[in-house]
Amino acid sequence: MVRALVLSVLLMISVPAAAVETAAPDESANAPPATTTAVLELFAKSFATPTRLSGKIARWDSGICPITVGQPPQFTSFVTKRVKDVAATVGAPVNASTACAPNIEIVFTTTPQALLDNVRRHQAEFLGYAESSAQKDSLATVTRPIQAWYTTETKDMHGMGTIDGATHRMVGTTLSCFTCSRCPFCGTMNAQELDLPDVTSAVSGSFINNGARSTFFHVIIVVDANRLAGYQIGPLADYVTMLSLAQLNSLDACQPLPSIVNMLAPGCGEKASDITRNDLAYLSGLYKMTPDKSLLFQQSEIATRMKETLGR
Repeated sequence: MVRALVLSVLLMISVPAAAVETAAPDESANAPPATTTAVLELFAKSFATPTRLSGKIARWDSGICPITVGQPPQFTSFVTKRVKDVAATVGAPVNASTACAPNIEIVFTTTPQALLDNVRRHQAEFLGYAESSAQKDSLATVTRPIQAWYTTETKDMHGMGTIDGATHRMVGTTLSCFTCSRCPFCGTMNAQELDLPDVTSAVSGSFINNGARSTFFHVIIVVDANRLAGYQIGPLADYVTMLSLAQLNSLDACQPLPSIVNMLAPGCGEKASDITRNDLAYLSGLYKMTPDKSLLFQQSEIATRMKETLGR
């Protein structure tokens, strides 16, 4: 299914070779000299968005396998390598196989809406969680110069997972009808099993960490080459990397700390030209946090780990 999407994406692409510049990114820090704990906590709480079903922060649980298309090979290989390198740096799992099935698809195109219309018609599950056809149509609308679509899944205490969707929301389980008993005049009506598709089979009753966690299954990132003409490949690669490794909140709001995502947010006074120390500290905290904790505990843990990483 994933490979089929890659093929459909390739058929839709028409991008001029000179759509982006060739300069490599500056690997400098870009962090302010002093950051209070309150600001770090605000950053951790505002940066990521929780998934619809579990209400927790998703991250990669299986090895990432990015693929980039729509630019000359030297550009696409640079972007793909950048995603892998940053993932390895912050502790995200990376699939080392050269023959792995892509689970992060990065597409540079001059026709982004046509591409998403194609995904909507043929593989709407890759748009993310939706409860109706109207919501799928809304999800498939391109609104930003760089935009991401996330397919997430919920895993239980034993690692059993199901794609997050409106029909089958959790792992599901089947129970015997334990309140029923056979009788001569009942037939088999009361002997049937109960199918409970929206019930996780192995979670605890704790409000702090119940054993369920949110993970990424597939990510599509579309870069509108028309709207980003003149941008260097380095900043674009770093922006794409952030979207590849974390599902971020509003990308149109200025972050309280210097961040690469401020690059395309309107009205931000300070625009980072590469991934910042704050971004790397956040990603490191994300991939070190306890995955089955509730949202507030996850955010607090990420902020604490950011403070340790940044030496604040």
